[in-house]
Amino acid sequence: MFKVYSRYGIGIAVILIAYFLFLKLVGLHQYPVLSAANGLIYGGGMFMAIKHYNSHKTKLKYEKGFEVGLLCGGIATIIFVIFMAIYMYQIDTEFAAHIMDAWNLEYELGTFMLLISLLIMGFATSLILTLAFMQLLKNSWNTQDGNRNTL
Repeated sequence: MFKVYSRYGIGIAVILIAYFLFLKLVGLHQYPVLSAANGLIYGGGMFMAIKHYNSHKTKLKYEKGFEVGLLCGGIATIIFVIFMAIYMYQIDTEFAAHIMDAWNLEYELGTFMLLISLLIMGFATSLILTLAFMQLLKNSWNTQDGNRNTL
């Protein structure tokens, strides 16, 4: 199971980094609204990870699928936050100031606050998407015999 969520978590992080660098190349990296596509990237990768794990098992246990999705998103989040920390502290030190100006916030810990925000948003996205996907992919408790007793 470690291979599944680590492979997909690293894959999600690589795609997130590539998407950010593409936005930087085009000049749109300073618009936080474009980070909404990160949810699609997380969702696609986590869904594929849970489906991949499910394809090797005869019956998907809810807690195992939940673990795969949550850890996959957690690994992706940590790698992406490390990349963004390197980017904001070493490569483009003015990036955080531009984002904070766009939000009309003037805090001394602008870069650190952005990193904490990225971390919280990544973990929250992972949790919500894992809960949603497990509702779709879990085994139903409804049986053929139970359907016979409905109105």
